[in-house]
Amino acid sequence: MSALANHPFVKMNGLGNEIVVVDLRARPVAISAAEARAIAQPDGVPFDQLMALYPPRTPGTDGYIRVYNSDGSEAGACGNGMRCLADIVFDQTGRGALTFETAAGLINCWKEAEPYVSTVDMGAPRFGWQDIPLAQEFRDTRAIELQIGPIDAPVLHSPSVVSMGNPHAIFWVADVDAHDLAKLGPLLECHPIFPERANITLCAVRGRDHIVIRTWERGAGLTRACGSAACAAAVAAARLRRTQRKLTVTTPGGDLRIDWRERDDHVLMTGPVAYEFAARFEPALFASAATT
Repeated sequence: MSALANHPFVKMNGLGNEIVVVDLRARPVAISAAEARAIAQPDGVPFDQLMALYPPRTPGTDGYIRVYNSDGSEAGACGNGMRCLADIVFDQTGRGALTFETAAGLINCWKEAEPYVSTVDMGAPRFGWQDIPLAQEFRDTRAIELQIGPIDAPVLHSPSVVSMGNPHAIFWVADVDAHDLAKLGPLLECHPIFPERANITLCAVRGRDHIVIRTWERGAGLTRACGSAACAAAVAAARLRRTQRKLTVTTPGGDLRIDWRERDDHVLMTGPVAYEFAARFEPALFASAATT
């Protein structure tokens, strides 16, 4: 029997990015890829990301977080998920600032004056081809040689690439809805140039302080909002001088405020969270996971 059977969870979302939060601080059991997939199945609790909160590993932090995609793979960071999880701990502790450890490093979160709105410091972006990572060297990752479609009339080409704890590729388009991202996303996510796969984002610049994006999320598919993709797109746009460093990013689920702070290069993401329900995992969900 899975240790997650009958374990409580909270279902939330950040701009439609579906999040399941599991607090494992009192009983820090590992979650297998098969268990994560079992939870995400249609008759379970479908999610884009599952955020598992463990006891702190590093003194001075408020917990260690593992992030699972719906296909069972692990992600280094999830901005919307961090805001959701942080909001739970804000309410539990009454504190207004928290620090969590993730595979992508330490992430600071703080509560804004407006209810259910919080800010996450996603850290500094990384641009080196080895850090993203890419399978071959590109000295300038503001635009790499990658295209899909006919060589003389590519559908998408020359993406900017950046790591925000996860690898991201941003393709510049006039209209984010003019492309079949459900078809193109899986092809690009698994392109050989991305040895760890990549999040694929279409981005349209609407002004110096506004961009619009749609994202195919690595390990999760089409999503209404991806916080790390919003950060990556904002950074890539500013890096190309298409926008300023502080801007609004519109996703299909709503708006995020992104500030690529000049003094330390950290990317701050501010946005809302929404509670859906709290429940316990049905033991029957994990019957297939036990044999996988």
